[in-house]
Amino acid sequence: MSMSVIETSATRLDQALRRLESVVDGLFERSGDPVLLRQELTAMMEDRARLAEQLDESLAREKELQTLADEASEALGAAIAEVRAALGREGQG
Repeated sequence: MSMSVIETSATRLDQALRRLESVVDGLFERSGDPVLLRQELTAMMEDRARLAEQLDESLAREKELQTLADEASEALGAAIAEVRAALGREGQG
């Protein structure tokens, strides 16, 4: 190989490396500090776990409240029936 072919190849390699460095720098700038990103990801995962736990607790509480509401509705229905029956007896008396 002649020197000009080597020089041309070296120049092309240097240009390619500069483009690669530029792209990598751009990626780092867009993605930010990897340590900070990992910390943010960890915080988001912890928030997600906490929110999932709160949702599960809320759904369980909702189920309890629905059961209590159903029981109260049945008791109220029975009380209304008793009052109607009592009023019906009084009306007949």
